[in-house]
Amino acid sequence: MSFDSFLRSAVLTVAGNPAVSGFFHKYGMRIGVARFVAAEQLDDTLDAVKRLNDQGLLATLDYLGESVKEKSAAIEAADKAIEVLGRIQERGLKSNVSVKLTQLGLNIDRIFCLEQMKRIIDEAERTNNFVRIDMEDSPITQVTIDLFLELLEQYGKHRVGLVLQSYLYRTADDRDRLGALGANLRIVKGAYKEPKEVAYPDKSDVDANYVRLVEKHMLQGAYTAVATHDEKIISYVKQFVESQNISREHFEFQMLYGISTSLQVKLAQEGYRVRVYTPFGEQWYPYFTRRIAERPANLLFVLKGMFRK
Repeated sequence: MSFDSFLRSAVLTVAGNPAVSGFFHKYGMRIGVARFVAAEQLDDTLDAVKRLNDQGLLATLDYLGESVKEKSAAIEAADKAIEVLGRIQERGLKSNVSVKLTQLGLNIDRIFCLEQMKRIIDEAERTNNFVRIDMEDSPITQVTIDLFLELLEQYGKHRVGLVLQSYLYRTADDRDRLGALGANLRIVKGAYKEPKEVAYPDKSDVDANYVRLVEKHMLQGAYTAVATHDEKIISYVKQFVESQNISREHFEFQMLYGISTSLQVKLAQEGYRVRVYTPFGEQWYPYFTRRIAERPANLLFVLKGMFRK
């Protein structure tokens, strides 16, 4: 196991400790979480999106939450996504929406989850917007893809898209299948704790697979969201699209709220589409711990906040 993989695993293990999670739920927004989470309330979040738009940046809004156990919670999450789509239209913001299927009841009942997704995408049709389905951990990869394919057939690639993770061995085959359908994909490296039986343990292999996925999807003519903060990969992609004469209308860079903000603005000023993944809500802890696990510098930022406190 590489050091990066060891560190990610260690952070995610510590994050599961009740004492640690209790501390962060009490003090997190005061000691650094607010850097990575736009706000807990929607109105404040929409103001943050407006500030991003004013800098030439697009956004995708994610109402945080996952792995719900009650249908009432899943319905509430779907209602919130529908509200977000309406508010985006009302305020004339440049943003779409991302959702997690386990937040919409996938672990309760697949058909029920599909119904919630259709409610959300129906609102996206009404407001002429787009919904991205986030990818979660590997045990639900296949059912997520299967459900996405049903929605893709009904609503089309301009209304619903999916995320694929380059650290999974299976992703190359998944991309080939989805690429043949022209699916709109966000390519990420992956941030969940996965066993070596299903995921590349070494960062170099994850990065190499990431580049291959992006290249293949772009060359197939499908819309590609290049979600990375890796400046070497970003530079490579910029050279690749120029060499292959790929229009900037056919891809976008995506980055996380609060990370590499100057790079986001720089790319937008260069004429690239840049979308900022902007999470909000009170259920921020799982998302926050994955951001810490991904990048040690994020942990240092939080530790400095704890010291200031």
